[in-house]
Amino acid sequence: MTIATIVPGKPSPEKTAKQQAARKVTLVGLALNVLLGFAKVVIGFLAHSHALIADGVHSFTDAATDIMVLVVTRLSLQDPDEEHPYGHGKFETLGTVLLGGLLIAVASAMAYDSLYRWIFIGITNVPQWPAIVVAAMSIIGKELIYQYTLRVGKRLNSDLLVANAWHSRTDALSSIVVLLAIIGAMAGWLWLDALAAMAVAMLVAKIGWSLAWASLKELVETSLPKDKMREIKSLIRSVEGVKDTHFLRGRFVGPDIVLDIHLQVDPKISVSEGHQIGLAVMSEIKKQVKHVTDMTLHIDAEEDGKLADQLATVNTLPMRDEIRKILHNRWEGTLPQEAVKEILIHYLQGKVHLEVMFTLPAGADHKSLQTQLKSKLDDLQWLQSIRFWATLS
Repeated sequence: MTIATIVPGKPSPEKTAKQQAARKVTLVGLALNVLLGFAKVVIGFLAHSHALIADGVHSFTDAATDIMVLVVTRLSLQDPDEEHPYGHGKFETLGTVLLGGLLIAVASAMAYDSLYRWIFIGITNVPQWPAIVVAAMSIIGKELIYQYTLRVGKRLNSDLLVANAWHSRTDALSSIVVLLAIIGAMAGWLWLDALAAMAVAMLVAKIGWSLAWASLKELVETSLPKDKMREIKSLIRSVEGVKDTHFLRGRFVGPDIVLDIHLQVDPKISVSEGHQIGLAVMSEIKKQVKHVTDMTLHIDAEEDGKLADQLATVNTLPMRDEIRKILHNRWEGTLPQEAVKEILIHYLQGKVHLEVMFTLPAGADHKSLQTQLKSKLDDLQWLQSIRFWATLS
């Protein structure tokens, strides 16, 4: 029984608000990165600071990732459609992997450039004071945009925005390296540039790997964390009417959670009551667990084991039409077919359990008739039990 309904169309107000918030914070970061990039490259050239020029190139890479975030966020926040019934959240996951990979690449380039200049070229140019001013402005600006983007990313539960926030933090860290390198160069300690740059490069690579690895696990359908699964299972079992949940799967689709749930209920209740219990479970999960967007519920009358075991026995048990024909043929001459008003069929533990409601013929003895009816079914291997409910004609 599928609980969540997918309706193609315009994005929901909630997703529209998310998209606007994500777009706003990314545009602010994009504008800042472009301005800082130009300032670093121009001032670095005029003030004889190769480190500041390299940091300006880093700012331009931040601007490029901001553009990528704008595109990916627009795609990922679209509502489900026929081609993407679970939504477009994986676009954000893919974008986070690419962004994490870019951080690793930038870190590798920073480390290589610093090591190469230290060993083979050497640092000979002494920067001038304007380079210190620009580097300090970059640190302050990038730290502010980091805090702003991180706050919005956590509020929207967006790994991509969080990843982009950390990318801004790497630019702030690289600007610190540049500032130290400039001060060290002006004081005569030229080797500080390469050493500090390599240390920051290792930190940037670690951040990139953490982001990329988490999203890669999501792309290969890694389950939800064990503590989250325990929380959901405990919540399901607390709902009235649920005997157990013996099969529960959960996964991420971008920032959203998708669940597959098997609910075990009393085998004698009606289909509509089982459906109502399922709705109650869905309502409770929606209230207590954030970011669950889709649930598929299967209502079970018992612990049904593996699907392969169920399929192996399904053809050994008769369906309703066949059961009606067997009862009519076996009871012909004992109970008229029109006397049988309703048959309830329960399939439990590989057997059939029947409840038969019939109108008791005039002058017939109820107990004697039941005994006769049961005796005519004794040889049926698939029949486990039968109960009779009779009303007077």
